[in-house]
Amino acid sequence: MNRGLRTAQRGFTLLEVLVATVIMAIAVAGLLSALSTSLRNAARLTDYDRAALLGRQKMDELILSTGLPKLTLIDGVWDPAENGGLHLGWRAEFTPFEMLPQAGPGSPYLERIELEIWWMNGDTRRTMSLEGFRRSVLTPEDIAAGVGPGIASGMLPAPLPGAPEGLQQ
Repeated sequence: MNRGLRTAQRGFTLLEVLVATVIMAIAVAGLLSALSTSLRNAARLTDYDRAALLGRQKMDELILSTGLPKLTLIDGVWDPAENGGLHLGWRAEFTPFEMLPQAGPGSPYLERIELEIWWMNGDTRRTMSLEGFRRSVLTPEDIAAGVGPGIASGMLPAPLPGAPEGLQQ
């Protein structure tokens, strides 16, 4: 007697299930891609933080060190076993920054320390630079090595026109 009437069916059709599955797959793929990018950035920042920490430590050592060669590059590397397997190295140069024009042995001057930290991120070499200053005293050995008023005087400001001798900007 009720053969012509259809009863209401509950549930999803196969097409609806396939569409929902495709939408979920796209969403999961997007989330995994974002997670992968975040992990890669976190690892890069960890390497940068480690290099910055070791660079500050090396700069402190160089500022306190005496007797290091002037106007010459010095370099070194850190042991990868001591810093999580990261290949890190450094290169530093000491140059006069500011000096009195008539400076001689025993005269104080301001010395710049330029420190470059490098590390390997896969096949890519990354670098960061630090710069520090310290007070030094001019020695006869420094003058013999080429450190003297002629080196740093180009960094001093020029005298004001018409100003008495010895007056600087």
